[in-house]
Amino acid sequence: MREVFNKINLKNILKRYLLFFVFLLFQEFFFKFVVFNEFELESIINIVLLSSILAALLSIITSVFNKKSNNVITPIILFLIGFLFNVQIVFYNTFKTFFSLTILGLGDQLESFMKETFQAIIDNCIYILVFFLPFIIYLIFRKKINLSKNKRGSVFAYLVIIFMSLSIFTFHMMLTKGNENSTYSLYFKVNSPSLNINKLGVLNSYFVDLNRLVFGFEEDVEVIEEQEEINEPTEVEEIVYGMNTLDISFDKETNNKEIKTINTYMNNTLGSEKNQYTGMFKDYNLVYIVAESFSEIGVSEELTPTLYKLTHSGFIFNNYYTPNTLSTIGGEFQALTGIYPDSSILSKWRKGSNYFPYGLGKIYKDLGYSTFAYHNNWYGFQDRHKYLKSQGFTNYLGCYNGMEKRMNCKAWPQSDLEMMKATMKDYINSDNPFLAYYMTVSGHFSYNFSDNSMANKNKKYVNNLNVSTAAKAYVATQIELDKALEYLITTLEENNKLDSTVIVLLADHYPYKLSIKDVNSLSSYNRDSVVEVNHNNLILWNNNMDSVTIEKVCMSSDVIPTIYNLFGIEFDSRLFTGRDILSTSDGLAIMSNRSWVTDKGTYFANQTKFVPKEGVEVEDDYVSNINGIVKNRLNIGKLIIKNDYYKYLLK
Repeated sequence: MREVFNKINLKNILKRYLLFFVFLLFQEFFFKFVVFNEFELESIINIVLLSSILAALLSIITSVFNKKSNNVITPIILFLIGFLFNVQIVFYNTFKTFFSLTILGLGDQLESFMKETFQAIIDNCIYILVFFLPFIIYLIFRKKINLSKNKRGSVFAYLVIIFMSLSIFTFHMMLTKGNENSTYSLYFKVNSPSLNINKLGVLNSYFVDLNRLVFGFEEDVEVIEEQEEINEPTEVEEIVYGMNTLDISFDKETNNKEIKTINTYMNNTLGSEKNQYTGMFKDYNLVYIVAESFSEIGVSEELTPTLYKLTHSGFIFNNYYTPNTLSTIGGEFQALTGIYPDSSILSKWRKGSNYFPYGLGKIYKDLGYSTFAYHNNWYGFQDRHKYLKSQGFTNYLGCYNGMEKRMNCKAWPQSDLEMMKATMKDYINSDNPFLAYYMTVSGHFSYNFSDNSMANKNKKYVNNLNVSTAAKAYVATQIELDKALEYLITTLEENNKLDSTVIVLLADHYPYKLSIKDVNSLSSYNRDSVVEVNHNNLILWNNNMDSVTIEKVCMSSDVIPTIYNLFGIEFDSRLFTGRDILSTSDGLAIMSNRSWVTDKGTYFANQTKFVPKEGVEVEDDYVSNINGIVKNRLNIGKLIIKNDYYKYLLK
């Protein structure tokens, strides 16, 4: 042993190791500070130990060749590491979600908004420079750093560092085995890019992501009876409405293990009850709108009076959330399927190859409705024409497959008002009841008055707002949506269709290009950037109905089963991961990083902290039970799409 160490230049070994170790710690902790602004002990330990392992590995790679080769390899490695950090920071600051290798199939999102992508790079230039600092420092001072080739035996020293760091990390990981969303869970039980980056570090999250992409990974689904979903009749409430379920056998033969998992889950899921609102809107017309970046922070009685009216009458949802999961495609997925999205399945969903017997267009077409779908941007963005067809919309119209002949498609973003004016003639005089689906675009970023045509168009209305330019521009885009809704209601009324029409509007996501400071400058209360930033309005409105206030927590994937129940549609609620908001099922809203809100409190997954609502006490196992329900619903939704489960079960 002494002979081996005599052949090692310990000073040079330590210098090389510390160079990488310090650089890695700097990048990891700077990223954590900028994005999360929180430092938990578990996360710090993980980052330090995993950075130590990686530093030793990089030391081996850059020390086995001659000095000239090492001086080429080292800056390349430092550049690539900086690039990986910059991919995450730019992606996060653009979409407020994290990059994952499973998103590569959605790469045209960046291509289609190339201008915004370049702008995002410019906006993040300081961060980009900081993450490239190790590369820059090495280039400037490499002669002084002078990483010469290590003598024979140096690899042994680095292996000792790796072994010691790995042993400590393994011991630390095993100590977390029984905890929710812990280090152990993230390696063996849970697949969450957001939690991986926060708790394991950026670089290690790439390794975990790559491993799961190559070798596959599916979370276990444990049957948890959601017993709270059924309210037993009391002496006061004697009506038993029955269940929104059908006579479906979940024992159909299959050799697919994942489908067997879904079947087991379905067999043990209660579904939701019918209720006093079941069939309330039977045979009514439906205008269903997914509004780009709509948020309650853009609603005011003075500037957006129609939005204000619709959010303060009809069904009023005081605890509704719009989880932001991979921008518009994730939001539209929730709004159309009643399933919570997962980035790994969105590339399959957009191909339009899945069978959706409960697709919005198909359901209403089968009921004899005239169905229409519209979008005022490029019709084929992210294959919208394909996945809308899978939902039963066969006459979808967008820019450059016909809409450009009816409105100005060259503006950016395009006008929701113009789209409404250009399309209502298709269905307003329909002898049959109609369904009109709209995906709007006027609320799209960037929020300024130079590049955003809708913000500039409505600038005069927001000049006196005492907020930032970005916040003013955002509100101006919502004024265009408000004008579109005003035109919709006026035209329906003029054609005697208003009383027999239901208007539903939900957002695809909150305006994530606004900073949390700008969001709060428009908000009536102070929001955090993980949970409450997603708090939103859901419009579910009919002109003739009495207003009903709903306090239950709910989210985007709950909207479709809620609508189907209101329209008296026969469906099986077990086949959705969302729940009818008006049923007796317990309220639940799930955020992109597995934080959640229920009627009893809020759980912050990054901190593994539950904050109960004032005056509420919960059972000892309440948080773990809800975490189990969250895990099940996320994974069952993923498996349904991945395995085309509806086709197996119902076709």
